[in-house]
Amino acid sequence: MAKHGGPQWMKEGSMLRDGPFKGRTISVVNDLSLDEQRYLYRKTRELKEAVQRGEDTSAFRINDPDYQIYLIFMEDSTRTRESFRNAGKFLGARVNVFDTASSSFNKNESITDAIKMLFGYSNESCFILRTKLEGVCTWLNEALDSYARLTGKPRPAFINGGDGKHEHPTQEFLDEFSFLEQLGWDDSHIHVAMVGDLYHGRTVHSKADGLRIFRNVEVDLIAPELLSMPAYYVDKMKANGFRVRIFESIDEYLAQPHVARLWYFTRLQLERMGEAVLERTPFLRQAVTFRKDMLGKLPEGTRFYHPLPRDRNFPTIPFFLDNLPLNGWDGQSINGYWTRIIEIAMVSGQIGHDFEGEHAARPQFVDDFVTEAPAQEKRKPEYKVGIKPVEEGIVIDHIATGKPIGEIWDTIDAVRKILRLDVRSSHGVYHSNRGPEIYKGIISLPDIISFGEKDLKKLAAIAPGCTLNLIRHAHVARKFRLSMPPRIYGFDEISCKNENCISYPANHEGVPTEFWRKGEQTFVCKYCEREHRFREIWDV
Repeated sequence: MAKHGGPQWMKEGSMLRDGPFKGRTISVVNDLSLDEQRYLYRKTRELKEAVQRGEDTSAFRINDPDYQIYLIFMEDSTRTRESFRNAGKFLGARVNVFDTASSSFNKNESITDAIKMLFGYSNESCFILRTKLEGVCTWLNEALDSYARLTGKPRPAFINGGDGKHEHPTQEFLDEFSFLEQLGWDDSHIHVAMVGDLYHGRTVHSKADGLRIFRNVEVDLIAPELLSMPAYYVDKMKANGFRVRIFESIDEYLAQPHVARLWYFTRLQLERMGEAVLERTPFLRQAVTFRKDMLGKLPEGTRFYHPLPRDRNFPTIPFFLDNLPLNGWDGQSINGYWTRIIEIAMVSGQIGHDFEGEHAARPQFVDDFVTEAPAQEKRKPEYKVGIKPVEEGIVIDHIATGKPIGEIWDTIDAVRKILRLDVRSSHGVYHSNRGPEIYKGIISLPDIISFGEKDLKKLAAIAPGCTLNLIRHAHVARKFRLSMPPRIYGFDEISCKNENCISYPANHEGVPTEFWRKGEQTFVCKYCEREHRFREIWDV
């Protein structure tokens, strides 16, 4: 056995990497709390300044070739891959690169199986992934947790290097570090204009949460309607307290007096656009491309940023700006190297012992949406099959109460299909005792004397607000009131409708679908965070 009684494979050096971030996954910006994000920026500043002064940086380095960093890039990338590759070399870890040109990840292999295999080959590991599928790191963190316990190894860390149109948290962290650097490390206020393809640009989507490190946030969104920021992210910005303004073009924006000093440009991602959008490409480019005649309309001290690389034929930041003081994008690009060193150092456990603050909290759910109500002693004559009262069986009452009659019928149909209630029974739409214009659905099921817990939860998820009555000897023996659950999971009849989600059935990754409730009738996928209306999640 190794020192400290650890597993034989574990080296003494790895035992020293026991910082509080060890084995953490960064799939979305909010996987790090605001305190943890500020720690990342503080340590990045310390490292960058120490290197510039020629000081010792050994405290940041892993210096263990048995610590494996896997770069798995199933989408082409230059800046993200190379900055992580060089960050790994600086840290003194072993770096393994798998990309679209040289690996077999795109040959219908299960991502989960492939990662388990690579994890099995290493003592400690960090996986950095870029994929077209969304929510991959969230899923792998969950899937490999139990696998790590089974093998007796430390759980691997996962870092999202960009997943589809979802998020790019490591780009967001380098962007926020660059903004802080430009603002002299003052996080009291930021006013930023986002320009370009805001619909497809995951780097701007991540800012809906990443900008929260500033106490006061103003965001100006500049894009024609076809490229506008999805409503989900606009709503999230507003919910986070940001002041948001929307403009159709740079010309419209510069025609008003309150112009930001920080501009964040993105390229038009033509490869992600449909034919209808492509036909309008010249107009779209014109709306978000900076021109020489606009220079005089900018406030003093303005800086432009861009995640790079630019479209060499149609750059939204033209090349004539490269040597002007407006150029903040070159320094921004270099900052990706420094922030990614710190990210890996954190999740490897190398640093973090001096962290003070709150850690990111895992979502907590209380599945209390099924409550038992006092049973009534009197007979319920309206619970009938035809004209005969139910003597023994089950009655589902108050289905979709108050909804339009067509929606009530749809809900009754969904309950019967999903719960497979293809038995002798009756159902219908009736007046509710809440008022003459209020209707409800009822399903009467004679001779059914049991209803499993899973079916009860499934019913609550299909028809929240209904009641389930167990009828014994023509009386209500037990009554359950069912409300909208905080999450819906574990059912074969639900699926995320985002074709790029890791849990989408056609992607064949075997990921169990799970939705978290956001509003009264809105649920978001646990993995890709795509919003769904309640009725959309069911496969009926």
